[in-house]
Amino acid sequence: MDTGKELLFFFSALGAFNGIILGVYFFFFTKKKYLTNYFLGALLFALSIRIGKSVFVYFDPTLPKMYLQFGLTACFFIGPCLYYFLRSAVEEINVMPKSWKFALLFWGILIVVVGVLYSYEDYPKLWGRYLIRFIYFQWFVYIVFSGYTIRTILKKIIDPRQKTNPAEVWFGMLFLGNFLLFLFYFLSIMGAPGATYISGAVVFSFILYLIISILLYRKKADDLFLLNNQKYSGKKIDSAEAKILSEKLEKIMSDKSLYKNPNLSLQDLSQELTISSHQLSQFLNNNLGKNFTSFINEFRIKEACSIIASNDKLTLESIGYDVGFNSKSTFFAAFKKHTGTTPLNYQLQALQT
Repeated sequence: MDTGKELLFFFSALGAFNGIILGVYFFFFTKKKYLTNYFLGALLFALSIRIGKSVFVYFDPTLPKMYLQFGLTACFFIGPCLYYFLRSAVEEINVMPKSWKFALLFWGILIVVVGVLYSYEDYPKLWGRYLIRFIYFQWFVYIVFSGYTIRTILKKIIDPRQKTNPAEVWFGMLFLGNFLLFLFYFLSIMGAPGATYISGAVVFSFILYLIISILLYRKKADDLFLLNNQKYSGKKIDSAEAKILSEKLEKIMSDKSLYKNPNLSLQDLSQELTISSHQLSQFLNNNLGKNFTSFINEFRIKEACSIIASNDKLTLESIGYDVGFNSKSTFFAAFKKHTGTTPLNYQLQALQT
């Protein structure tokens, strides 16, 4: 191995190693524990394993096929982790929904079962021709979903007339970095001219060192995970504007029953109000003293109470889904938090009156 290849190997391998270290940092050592921390840590773990495999196989093609299978298995989780990382930030989600857990569990069981029954060592053509295409297709689909999730941020970054805050730049950079990484690997697999297999590892190392530089430069890194709150933290909207916004918000929520949409996000609601997601978050947190989830759940619980009191034929679980909750447990927990009692007790009390 000549000096150029040695430097390339060192730079790429060090990037994969530092990715694991940074993943540990986001999992265990950030001061404030956001769901975004954990998904970013998981994303870096998956990327580092994928990159590490690329580096070692590129410089030693004789390595056992199990290394290829291990790297592609990790690749299967890059897309989901990126998507849930961005959604948890945009929608201010700090408790993982059951649907996300089921999706991750499904992908995990699928890739493990396939890996055990059809190992790369015994079925190299199956992996090389079909499974790798499926894995990259799954990664691409999640990249598309991720781009849609932060579409507003990407538009602001592209448009030089609009100002972006550090958190928006941070999330946009992480998305674009993942997209570039996917693009380099995809072009390499497709045999595009000038695209080499090691280029993905180089791109990852460059992105990783850029992330590290940002973290070292900023005295406070936790605010990078507060996508919607950081600009207006502690600052209230003036009373006149707040009154108008409150009335408009109440009318839209009541007339359109937006709360019944289980996938309603802060961005969706802000677009209905024709204001920025930052302004809406500022109003909810600082003027009303509620986060987005709590505000929406109040409407859902109010509607649920009305249905329970007027209809004893529907099951409590079906009522929860009807008013916008995506799981029975979430509905029951939110109901007790807002009313001080369980849906069943509320139903029994309603029947006695």
